[in-house]
Amino acid sequence: MIAEELRQAIRVLKAQGRPLREISRTLKVSRNTVRRVLREPPQSETPAEDPRIQAIVALLPELYRDCKGNAVRIGEVLRDTHRIEIAYSTLTRLIREHTELRTPKKRSGIYTFGPGEEMQHDTSPHRLILGGKRVNAQCASLILAYCRMLFIAYYPRFTRFEAKAFLSAALQFFDGAARRCVIDNTSVILAGGSGANALIAPEMEAFGELFGFEFMAHAINHSDRKGRIERPFSHVENNFLAGRTFSDWTDLNAQARAWCEQVANAKPKRVLGMSPQAAYVMEKAHLLALPAYIPPVTEIHYRVVDCYGFVHLDTNRYSVPERWVGKKVAVHKRPEQVLVYADRQQIAAHPRLIGQRQGEQRAPGHHPRLERRRPSAGPAPQEQALTGRDPRLDAYVAALKKRAPGRGVGKLRRLLELKRTYPAEPFLAAIEQALRYGLFDLARLERLILERVAGDFFDLEEES
Repeated sequence: MIAEELRQAIRVLKAQGRPLREISRTLKVSRNTVRRVLREPPQSETPAEDPRIQAIVALLPELYRDCKGNAVRIGEVLRDTHRIEIAYSTLTRLIREHTELRTPKKRSGIYTFGPGEEMQHDTSPHRLILGGKRVNAQCASLILAYCRMLFIAYYPRFTRFEAKAFLSAALQFFDGAARRCVIDNTSVILAGGSGANALIAPEMEAFGELFGFEFMAHAINHSDRKGRIERPFSHVENNFLAGRTFSDWTDLNAQARAWCEQVANAKPKRVLGMSPQAAYVMEKAHLLALPAYIPPVTEIHYRVVDCYGFVHLDTNRYSVPERWVGKKVAVHKRPEQVLVYADRQQIAAHPRLIGQRQGEQRAPGHHPRLERRRPSAGPAPQEQALTGRDPRLDAYVAALKKRAPGRGVGKLRRLLELKRTYPAEPFLAAIEQALRYGLFDLARLERLILERVAGDFFDLEEES
């Protein structure tokens, strides 16, 4: 429920000629809320036959001219000079209703487009139910200006990575691209400047060149320049989102795509005299053909595998085979996948966790489970994981067990942690030295390992 004070503030700012974006930013409400309030019919607060109202209406032309259209000043003159008290909301309503008082605003422009000439892109924040919880989502949209074919998708946040992923999906949905894509002055696509002086970010410019189109930013406070894409957001919020719930982001975007196909683009539009799908048939031949190969949108990050066998990306963890612990790998982030590469080979692939924090993806076989067994079941799992690969380590494990109580599971577990944490060469060299001198204190063993690791990093002597 929108408070009446907020409704009135929206109407006042609009009457002052403020653009929707500025009203939204000033009052900290969504643009869709602003549009909804402005679409509401004015409500009469006082009966029209009220003599006081008739008197005010008679005085308004002169007062409006003398006060240069300032409603606050008009109210002051009515109170101080004419002894008429009137609510500000009633006064502004009367001014709106008597449009002859106001200088007609100059039309911002009527824009027409030929087939294949232009497409328009924008985003808008929406609140929706996802997995039983109310969440914030960014609705990204792209529309073909001529036929008004629409495509939307939702994201937890919208960065350049999401922008490229969205535009790639949208252009494949349209099976082509217009020659120009009009955007607002967003830093997601721009590197600086605005309007005609906007500097497109190099990676976004390269993305546009891949499909053959160029980005164009409209002038600040001229959002009407991309009115084709501004108007559908309220329709999306009131039609698509209304009464719908979604299990996850995949379900949300699947439903959004189906709605575009079956509702938004299938229903006839009065301005077209047909549906966008029908108009698209006429525009399709004028669209730029898609490239023969569209590379997947990829963002590459370099990570060191932690001691537990995971790489970290966007606050989530993805497993890799434990033999890569402590080594640097390349993590390829894609819209729906996370791929991990090392030594020119793919070592892991996971579904990407979207809209999650502190999540974890673990693939079978990456981390062999060390299950607890009863003493009678033979060697402990830790011993099995340590032995059978190097005779030096086998001998050390056997000697360590003799000096430890029971089966020495605690000591073996700590030894296994050291093996998984440090590179193989310094670990085995330290094992050999400890075995030679009878050192079975694992804290001292770790110091021996660290000495060798440090030596590898800080040995600056040149070879003779």
